[in-house]
Amino acid sequence: MLSLNNSPRHICNAILLAALIATAGASVAANAAGVALPKGVTEAHSVEGITEYRLPNGLKVLLLPDASRPTVAVNVTYLVGSRHENYGETGMAHLLEHLVFKGTPKIKELDKEFTKRGFRSNATTSLDRTNYFDLFKASDDNLKWALEMEADRMVNAFIAKKDLDTEMTVVRNEFEQGENSPSNVLIKRMQSIAYDWHNYGNSTIGNRSDIENVKIENLRAFYRKYYQPDNAVLLVAGKFEPAKTLAWIAKSFGAIPKPKRTLPPIWTVEPTQDGERSVVVRRKGDIQFVAVIYRTPASLHRDSDMISYATNILANSPSSRLHKQLVETGKAVAVFPFGLGSFAPGVQGVGAVVKNGEAVEPVRDALIAAMETFSNTPPTDEEMERVRRENLNGIEKLLTDHESIGVSMSEIIALGDWRLLFQSRDREASITTEQVAAAAKQYFKRDNRTVGSFLPEDNPQRADIPTAPSTEQAMAGFKPNTARASAENFDATPANIERRTVRSKIGGLDVALLAKKSRGETVSVAIDLHWGDEKSLFGKKWVAILTQALLTHGSGKYTRAQLADEMSKLKMTGGIDTFDTTKANLPAALALVAHVMQTPTFPESELIQIRKQYLTAIEAQRNEPSSQATNALSLHLNRYPAGDIRASETIDASIAALNAVTLEEIKAFHQQFYSASHGQLSIVGDIDVAETSKLIEQNFGNWKNDQPYTRLSNAFQSVPPLRKQINTPDKENGFYIAQINLPLRDDDEDYPAVFLANYLFGGAGLDSRVMKRIRQNEGLSYGGGSRLTADPFERNASFTINAIAAPQNLAKVEQALKEELMRALKEGFSKEEVARAKSGILQQRAQDRTTDSALVIGLNRHASRKRTFAFAQAFDDKIGQLTAEQVNAAFRKAIDPAQLSVVTAGDEEKAKAGK
Repeated sequence: MLSLNNSPRHICNAILLAALIATAGASVAANAAGVALPKGVTEAHSVEGITEYRLPNGLKVLLLPDASRPTVAVNVTYLVGSRHENYGETGMAHLLEHLVFKGTPKIKELDKEFTKRGFRSNATTSLDRTNYFDLFKASDDNLKWALEMEADRMVNAFIAKKDLDTEMTVVRNEFEQGENSPSNVLIKRMQSIAYDWHNYGNSTIGNRSDIENVKIENLRAFYRKYYQPDNAVLLVAGKFEPAKTLAWIAKSFGAIPKPKRTLPPIWTVEPTQDGERSVVVRRKGDIQFVAVIYRTPASLHRDSDMISYATNILANSPSSRLHKQLVETGKAVAVFPFGLGSFAPGVQGVGAVVKNGEAVEPVRDALIAAMETFSNTPPTDEEMERVRRENLNGIEKLLTDHESIGVSMSEIIALGDWRLLFQSRDREASITTEQVAAAAKQYFKRDNRTVGSFLPEDNPQRADIPTAPSTEQAMAGFKPNTARASAENFDATPANIERRTVRSKIGGLDVALLAKKSRGETVSVAIDLHWGDEKSLFGKKWVAILTQALLTHGSGKYTRAQLADEMSKLKMTGGIDTFDTTKANLPAALALVAHVMQTPTFPESELIQIRKQYLTAIEAQRNEPSSQATNALSLHLNRYPAGDIRASETIDASIAALNAVTLEEIKAFHQQFYSASHGQLSIVGDIDVAETSKLIEQNFGNWKNDQPYTRLSNAFQSVPPLRKQINTPDKENGFYIAQINLPLRDDDEDYPAVFLANYLFGGAGLDSRVMKRIRQNEGLSYGGGSRLTADPFERNASFTINAIAAPQNLAKVEQALKEELMRALKEGFSKEEVARAKSGILQQRAQDRTTDSALVIGLNRHASRKRTFAFAQAFDDKIGQLTAEQVNAAFRKAIDPAQLSVVTAGDEEKAKAGK
């Protein structure tokens, strides 16, 4: 799996189109200061509950004890990424990441062990580092095994030619998947043209010919050089005993000798850019992007922070300058800041999405002008405070979740010292508007720009990139803060959840409140409101969608930007119906949500913006293979008439219906339907149940109307099988999807057995029958699997299989999936497979209940079905009692391959050429 490098700013800042940010906290009660050290192990640093130790062989160890959830995360960061690759070896760091999962002489099938233990294991590769992470239920056996496994594959992974032969084609398919994305392709091309010599000019996925031709000897040499204890940082976070864990680490990792080799320095320094650059990508597609980037210092240089402030002020919607200038005026659909590079000088800039058919040039010119004149209009105090608040909120949230620490902390580790995270946070208050304006003036220059055309110039306006200080210099004067407060050791079993949950009826809402001490006094809230029936909602699908989308775009008190600021001030993350906040901010957050839901103003200008965004997203599906195939299958399985809110639609029908919605219809829909007369509201976290109940009564208790509500039925209907092939020209990747409807409900006697069978067939990730065949054994696909969904009210379920593949491999993938399904039905699953699946499913379900944000959704879901978590416990018990004979019999009874509807989408010319 690839990781898109963050901008040269700490990991809280936004990157292109998506930012997934989370790290971990640590419990004061489990502070490692008093841990007895094994022989040779030394303690280096301790900051806010995170303690660093060092082994004689050079390995750095970070321990983050956190008893707030019964899970443990183990993460190994190797200080090697795509910037360390040589000529002809682009993509090798990422390809090696895949091969390290192929096992060792001691553990030949890692995937089976991961499944058996319920591990969630993966890895990411970026420009500067590679990391491997494991998340699992806390237990001595699981943790000890995970540490021994990571130590084993650090130096003993097979890195075999037979694995390269299949995995190379899997990685190539991942490359092909990326080539389907217009934004991904554009960023890769801009990246390559922004650099002349440095490896930051190469995308981490690599060059296709390098992926196809890299030699196993090169991979082995790369592995032996960089996968060593003195080039790695081990991080353990979660519920564990520090002394015992450190002893295991000393035994497993400490047994690896310190390597005698010396890592080669990377001495390439990118010369100063001497003129604007441009690149144009012309490919088939349905959406336009325009972006402007400028070369900037490495993250260790303070100017990197200032530039990040500038790009966020310019393009971090909805309060940014460019959002007001371009999105609100209809010239662009969206704007965003983004960047690449961290350890070495990188690039930062802004981009925009433009609807197909509309002019790109005015948007491009506006982006350039906004950046290169930014210093003329320095940031206001309000703009500075908004960015500072978002950064600090991000870090605060980041320090409360040990389960997602791996990728996030790895980016900081790659800079040379994990404490930089805390130093960056502590420096936020010292960043001034003058510093931001000065940095923008220094780097946002024409001749340092990548977007335009080359023009000869006698007096070029160059920007010299300063040398970053050493890590030691950057850390000079740093003083750590005191450790944070600990959280409750909560037992997340269904029985304990039920014992601790207080249920009541407030107005029309089924309310469930679970008070538990959480790190950072966090609180998770979920609100589900229901209204209408089949008749009253007829013809109102897009009216309902736009009404919901526009709720946060203006209210009786706030504009859209002001609402975003209010939510930020209240530390609310998520939406208005499902969000996280803190104990102190919960009263104001609930009041704000009630206000937004009850008094939206639906500004016409915001409707124009949101309609254009939806239209752009729908248009983007026209030639996308996965969208085309999925939509075609959905239309075939559809049994509702046009206008029914449950009906599937063609792209043209969706566009027509979307364009037909009026502002008056939206206002009328809200007036007619919106209320808290029917629904569920659940809150989990650091709360006082009595006080919280009063808050719910104050904000939602009297919000009612007389509109009747009847749950929409979802009855089973047999559909004749379909076989359809869709041509998607000029697309490097293809898609396969198949589905069959089943007369099955989630409380039927056979359902647990079919659920487990689906898990083994295509739901268990790399250990599933599907992925073993099309990825592990034959290297045809990067991803595929199966899914089973069942209605809780009516006997209606569906079994779906899907996979991606290059067009020339789609037929092979389809045949392989057909053969695997027939083999599963004929030969069945073994006792060993069923035992492994039972263990994995139960551990994963137990882990899911440890996350507050998932727990509130579960409480709402059970309440809507007139159930409690006793149903979850009963389901777990049924899974635990299953035999292989029961699983096989139920799967054969449910699945008839002849009734599968199959749709494939891909470039027919490429498929013919492949044959």
